[in-house]
Amino acid sequence: MNFAATLKAPCLFFCRNNGYAISTPVTDQYAGDGILPRGVAYGMPSIRIDGNDLLAVHEATTEARRMALEEQTPVLIEAMTYRVGHHSTSDDSTRYRGTDEIQDWSKNRNPVTRFRHYLERKGWWDEAQEEAIQAKERADVLTALTTAEQKEKPSVDDLFQDVYDTPTPNLERQWSELQEHIAKYPEHYNSAH
Repeated sequence: MNFAATLKAPCLFFCRNNGYAISTPVTDQYAGDGILPRGVAYGMPSIRIDGNDLLAVHEATTEARRMALEEQTPVLIEAMTYRVGHHSTSDDSTRYRGTDEIQDWSKNRNPVTRFRHYLERKGWWDEAQEEAIQAKERADVLTALTTAEQKEKPSVDDLFQDVYDTPTPNLERQWSELQEHIAKYPEHYNSAH
């Protein structure tokens, strides 16, 4: 951010602040009021928004882009949000957050639910519309799947074509190993290889 600010780089920094640094609350990670003051300290325009509000994110990003291009300046957006899931496969967020809290955010306060309620209040969305769209999309997916299943599988040669102009020794070794595998289990591959 310092380089961008001193060089007046027209770029956007978008920080999704979910309140945690992996499993540690941000209150244990840094003092101060979030990430926004860091942008201000670097001398760049900085915006904090409700990251769970689709329209706020769109409006802020549009304005930040305009500022970056027209004013030739970097802009920081800090979107305050909530991470419902675990940070990674090795993380168990229920060890540092209550399941009631997670379920409340997941069910009641997530961005999709909020936007849906907004559309319903405006009269732009209803259950009948959703069911009709879901039925059509399901039919389209099943048609595409049936069509794709009827096509012949591509040759395994396609895995090795157009990778390099001249195959590398490693690629040639992999090709040889694949040929041995196909010879051992021919029933799983089409005959054109």
